[in-house]
Amino acid sequence: MTDSWGEVDVVVTTIIDTCLANEKYFGDLDSVVGDGDFGYSLARGFEKLQAQYGELDRTDIGTFLKKVGMLITSRIGGTSGPIWGTGFLRAGTTAGTATSLDGSDVVAMLRAAVEGIKTRGGAELGEKTLLDALVPMTDAIEESLAAGASSAEVVDRAAAAARSAADATVDMVAKRGRAAYTGERSRGSVDAGATAVAVLMEQIAENWKGRQSR
Repeated sequence: MTDSWGEVDVVVTTIIDTCLANEKYFGDLDSVVGDGDFGYSLARGFEKLQAQYGELDRTDIGTFLKKVGMLITSRIGGTSGPIWGTGFLRAGTTAGTATSLDGSDVVAMLRAAVEGIKTRGGAELGEKTLLDALVPMTDAIEESLAAGASSAEVVDRAAAAARSAADATVDMVAKRGRAAYTGERSRGSVDAGATAVAVLMEQIAENWKGRQSR
C-alpha cells in the first residue's frame, strides 16, 4: 500500500493536519464522559510534530516513525501521549530499515501498533477505546488486500470499517480511562479515540487517492 516516502508523508501529514483541524470536535466528544482534553492534547502533540517535521531523521521508515512516536509522546499530555506514541513506535520497529513498504508490511505495522497499545493501556476490544476502530480498520485492510482490491478500494473500505466500528461504540460501556469512572453513563455516546481513528482514516483515504497530483 505504501511504496515510497511520498506515501508515508501523505499519511503522517494528514494525521497532523486532521488532528489540528479537529481539536475542538475531538475535545467536545471527550467532554461527554471524560475530562475534555483529548482534542487539546492531540493537537499540541501534532503541532510540535508539524513544527519539527522537516528535521526528523529519514534514514529509513522505521527510524522516522520511531522519531515521530517519541516526539508526540513527549508533548501529548495524559494517557493519550504514551498510547498514541506507542502506536508509532511499534509500527516503526516493525518497519525496521525498510525504505519502501507493501500492503503486508503495513498490516504488520498496524498489528504491532495494536498490540503495543493493548500492552501500554491494558485495554482489549470491546472496552470503548480507539482499539475498537483501529482493529476493524486493520482487518478491513488485510481482507481487502487478500481480495486483490486496488489501493483506492483498500483505503475506502478501511475508512468505512473504521467509521462503522467507531459509531458502534455508542452502545458500549467504557472500561478504560476517565470514562470508565462514569460506568453506565458512558453508554449512549461514541468513544472519542475510536471516532478520531475514523476521522483520520477517512481523511487519509481522501488524500491517498489524490496523492498522485501532489
